[in-house]
Amino acid sequence: MEKNFIDDIADRIIESGEGASAEEALRLIAAEDLDALCDAADRICRAFHPMKVDSCSIVNARSGMCGEDCKWCAQTRRHDSQCVTYNFLDEDKTLEAAAANERHGIKRFSLVTSGRAVTDTDLDRFCSLYRRLEDETGLYLCASMGLLSEDQLRRLKDAGVKRYHCNMETSRRMWPSLCTTHSQEDKRHTIEAARRVGMEICSGGIIGMGETEEDRIDFALMLREMDVDSVPMNILNPIKGTPLENTPLLPEEDIVRCAAVWRFILPKQTIRFAGGRNRLSEKNMRRILRGGVNGALMGDMLTTIGNNVDEDKAMYRSLGLEC
Repeated sequence: MEKNFIDDIADRIIESGEGASAEEALRLIAAEDLDALCDAADRICRAFHPMKVDSCSIVNARSGMCGEDCKWCAQTRRHDSQCVTYNFLDEDKTLEAAAANERHGIKRFSLVTSGRAVTDTDLDRFCSLYRRLEDETGLYLCASMGLLSEDQLRRLKDAGVKRYHCNMETSRRMWPSLCTTHSQEDKRHTIEAARRVGMEICSGGIIGMGETEEDRIDFALMLREMDVDSVPMNILNPIKGTPLENTPLLPEEDIVRCAAVWRFILPKQTIRFAGGRNRLSEKNMRRILRGGVNGALMGDMLTTIGNNVDEDKAMYRSLGLEC
């Protein structure tokens, strides 16, 4: 009976294009038959997306020195995480990294900066770099530079940036316990401004920060309400020196289950496995890639090391997925 319930919801989503309700999602995340859940999530995914992994990569263009108090983050100066700090990554090194990613067949490339927002003066420098990336590569350019104004976002758009990244991070209920120096409403304003200037939106978050399964569902429903295009799913990697350093690791089965249920809620979005995925077993990595996830952040992440690109691509091919 449980499998019939799961398949019936999947069939309706495939036919209508409308994601699961909160009530349905709560029943799905409690399902004991994880394989049935993942198989149905894969069916939904393949109904709306090709048999390929939407690949992207990032470069940490500014590291550390952040004044915000996000409890999960190694880059704030409020935490003693021993994070490497620098104001600007060398421009030639950035271009070399972009070219290397392009040679690997990775399609999207983003500069990511620490801090609440970049200044207008610093934005001029980053826009100049984006113009070079636009001229010298064929990469689809993205940016993640904090809480920017509409004018600043328009300048990035004019420099070649097509997608803006601003994570909502977690559920409305959890947010006040994790960050006090800016709000989710601040992030929403930035996302709305980026959409107004014609950018696509990438916004996801981190699971494993002490939230409940209901929080994870509420979070995905919020992202659906915001109609974002891409949803990065990060797994908390507790970093020494941060307030969450002793947070118990989320069980792998919970990660797989969450990804599958997010696909029921977000049938048309790219769900992108991002930071923290390197601690999953190969078995569960394969399950998640045929269980609702259709995108991946590849290569090194921000302050942690990512998966080997060639190994990733070999695994995707073995699952019948293009990259």
